[in-house]
Amino acid sequence: MDVHESALELIGRTPLVRLRTPDDGRSAPVYAKLEYLSVGGSIKDRIALGMIEQAERDGLLRPGGTVIEATSGNTGAGLALVAAAKGYRAVLVLPDRTSAEKIATLRAFGAEVEVRPAGLPAEDPEHPLNVAARIAEQTPGAWLAGQYDNPANPGAHYLTTGPEIWRQTDGRITHLVSCIGTGGTISGTGRYLKEASGGTVRVIGADPASSVYSGGDGRPYFVEAAGHFRHPETVEDVWPQSYHQDVVDDVLPVTDRDSLLTVRRLAREQGLLVGGSAGTAVAAAERVAAGLGPDDLVVVILPDSGRQYLSKYFDDGWLLRLGFLDGDGSAARVGDALPAAVRAQPLPYVNRRATVGEALALLRARRAGGAEPVLPAGPCPTGGERRPTAPELSGSLALDTLTRAVELGQIAPGDPVGDHLGAPLPQFGAGQPAVAALAELTERGVETAVVLHDGQAVGLIGPQDLHAVLRAAGAAR
Repeated sequence: MDVHESALELIGRTPLVRLRTPDDGRSAPVYAKLEYLSVGGSIKDRIALGMIEQAERDGLLRPGGTVIEATSGNTGAGLALVAAAKGYRAVLVLPDRTSAEKIATLRAFGAEVEVRPAGLPAEDPEHPLNVAARIAEQTPGAWLAGQYDNPANPGAHYLTTGPEIWRQTDGRITHLVSCIGTGGTISGTGRYLKEASGGTVRVIGADPASSVYSGGDGRPYFVEAAGHFRHPETVEDVWPQSYHQDVVDDVLPVTDRDSLLTVRRLAREQGLLVGGSAGTAVAAAERVAAGLGPDDLVVVILPDSGRQYLSKYFDDGWLLRLGFLDGDGSAARVGDALPAAVRAQPLPYVNRRATVGEALALLRARRAGGAEPVLPAGPCPTGGERRPTAPELSGSLALDTLTRAVELGQIAPGDPVGDHLGAPLPQFGAGQPAVAALAELTERGVETAVVLHDGQAVGLIGPQDLHAVLRAAGAAR
């Protein structure tokens, strides 16, 4: 009989499929390794099995034990699947920006899920990594997977992913393209392929543009399961030991917009429903292939399925709200209410670590210049030298409210302003209909909102700005 004894035998062994690229026939062929066809739905099935079986061999995980890990979802799903098959309890800690589908998947496998705030500095006790470590210390029979520093992570790819690709391409692969998250996939797979080819295979990392790996400043980005975020208040930026930089020849930055639109294009034009990090990898692979010839061969790893992101990357409303879609150009849009000169300048922004006195000076200067004296605030480190991203807009400041509190002695000018923030300002994507934004502001009685383009704040608007753009659109018709 052609059967398997358990789901664990269905991990890995994923196929390669050729992608239609923009220069198909003139540039190098690109083959995608469809890791979402692994039984648990992602490439992380491989490391989950590898890490658990190594822990069993080392005596760290025994019958009746508990598997614990901090994860963005995919490793958690793999660990939950393997734990279920082997009879272990699983406790997984996730950041609150993880898609709802991923969280539901973990619970479906019987895992216990702890959700903690995303965007915390590494030293914060509530950071998912610290919470997972604390739970492991307090749980008898617990084993902390520690994928970021566990040698069985890259080891699993050295033993499985690399050999599969070498065999499937009959040794013809010349370039590997993979995202970098924990670093295990690119390190283990890349090392095997370099050794098998005598050092001729080049290994290219694909990375969100703001990720530290590719030279970004570490601010938040919108592609899950890739890159390296660095909170501005993190004291020491420690990179994963699973990431072996000596294996990687180059790292290409890819914008969130390119990643997310590539994901949608793959689904609609090639029938491949994949996640955001796959979009990052394919966008980079297309750039690599465009500089090569037909005798080269590029393999790109597509880590997971788009079914886990239907409420995000494939939802037009989600993308519109964050400014990743341009909307209906035949009607007035929110972005039309921002003059080009305003959009060209960084949005004034208050770092929550500034003092109340510093914030008041900035707000008063805006009023003196005729601008609305209300600003967003949050953990953006530079206080306005770059555009903050939507997750960084964690509060707001209004001149009149702050001034009154100081005059009443409720707060002092030297206090950190982060202790006295108001609610975050409403946010609208630049492509959203102006009429809908005006209706929402009117209903909420709010006078100032933030305009987002590609997830970044590009300006402030009020009801009067939206009225103006709607009047202009009506006159044009």
